[in-house]
Amino acid sequence: MSPLSKQRLKQIRDERREHIKRAALVAFARHGFTGTKTSMIAAEAGISEGLIYRYYKSKDELFTEIVAELLGEADKEFGQIRRSPQEPFDLIRTLTQNMLDENNKHAFRLILQARKAEKVPDSVRRLLARYSEDALIDRLVPVFVRGQQSGQFAQGDPRQLLTWYFTVVNSVILQDLGTEKYGLPDPDMLMRMLAGPSMSAQRRELP
Repeated sequence: MSPLSKQRLKQIRDERREHIKRAALVAFARHGFTGTKTSMIAAEAGISEGLIYRYYKSKDELFTEIVAELLGEADKEFGQIRRSPQEPFDLIRTLTQNMLDENNKHAFRLILQARKAEKVPDSVRRLLARYSEDALIDRLVPVFVRGQQSGQFAQGDPRQLLTWYFTVVNSVILQDLGTEKYGLPDPDMLMRMLAGPSMSAQRRELP
């Protein structure tokens, strides 16, 4: 049997790293950084604990890489929102839907927990400061103002309304995973908090 090519070996390593990160994401989201042990990540991934250390020097390094990727993806998504041709109300609704999506809620929960945690690696603390919640809200304010001008969003201080809104969404995400009695709310129900006169009129016109 011929030895594996360098390209194939690299592919195998990359696939294993991704597999470890996916399992770690779930474990960190469920138990937080301090409550997660590498043995728990290994159990979630169905691998030996020693294999994790072949790809990551420590739990800190693994956690930092996951946080960096998630914050980078979120920053990219927020940047695309401002350039999107969609109506402001639809943009915020889509963002809400993505945050509550079954495939994404572990990622958002992990970041929210990291922001509230007393102990995380210094590298993660710096990342969270760079991608602060205030900075993300800043990128949504122009979209929200456009929506207010067209009657899609309620009047009021845009930063205040957005902060209140995402405080509620974040609280929903931070529920204990797997123990929700009624599941997560529908995005449309949450969006009623922000709806302006034009959106209220549309709901009244529905059959």
